[in-house]
Amino acid sequence: MAFISRARRTFTGPFPPCSYLASIRLSSTLTSPKLFISGLPRETTDEQFQEAFYPFGQIVEAKVVRDRATGRSKGFGFVTYTSIEEAEKAREEMNAKFLHGWVIFVDPAKPREYRPPPQRPESGPSESGFRTNKTVGWCGYNST
Repeated sequence: MAFISRARRTFTGPFPPCSYLASIRLSSTLTSPKLFISGLPRETTDEQFQEAFYPFGQIVEAKVVRDRATGRSKGFGFVTYTSIEEAEKAREEMNAKFLHGWVIFVDPAKPREYRPPPQRPESGPSESGFRTNKTVGWCGYNST
């Protein structure tokens, strides 16, 4: 048994791989009081989300991101605190913890990247007065 324990320490080093990766993840400092939380259960409401992060400081906004079509949670959200210190405390306390039976991960939020709107071809009225929509067929009568 001692041989197996010694061999395991030889291959993994002084830190188990999980705690080593967790220490790397937490070593970066925050530059913004906004946090990105992933791994949320689909049933989590905005109120439950805010309540889970409330003990660590004053929250400016806590929002679970939802699908536009179905209204279901996408499994992630954002929490904004009034100070970076409060956000850092929440990150240290809540990262890799259970929330409603699921393990959540807390990371710094990255600024949103600009994406140009998709280019769509112009579709004007046809000879019959109907506008054509290439994906559906026709959209209705055009009175012009």
